[in-house]
Amino acid sequence: MNGYTWYSQLIKPTWSPPAWLFGPVWTFLYILIFISFGKVFLMTWKKEIGLMIALPFVLNLIFNFAFTSLQFGLKNNYLAAVDILLILGTLIWAMLAIYPYASWITYIQIPYLLWVCFATVLQLTITWLNRG
Repeated sequence: MNGYTWYSQLIKPTWSPPAWLFGPVWTFLYILIFISFGKVFLMTWKKEIGLMIALPFVLNLIFNFAFTSLQFGLKNNYLAAVDILLILGTLIWAMLAIYPYASWITYIQIPYLLWVCFATVLQLTITWLNRG
């Protein structure tokens, strides 16, 4: 059974969005991430900000890209739940870290933050509903 078939068989809350919504949402969010994170990495390369300011952005990308493998590859709700909490934590850290240097980057992350907050509650709910 592939990961998407497995996921479709999980118990989900009634407020879970339809599967077709995830593609357009993530396309929009990845555009924002590309623009804003790209600017952060360019600022780091130009030594306009230090590596510690860029660190939460790097960690966020790592955790973000790991989620699909954990959820759909390993089919592990518990690891996916931990991972999404790390995504949320590093995103908040990144937004706070960059604000004094380029506040627009913080503001452009707000849609990503809202989606990750929603996705975190959704993942934790799915993990709870499918425990055991």
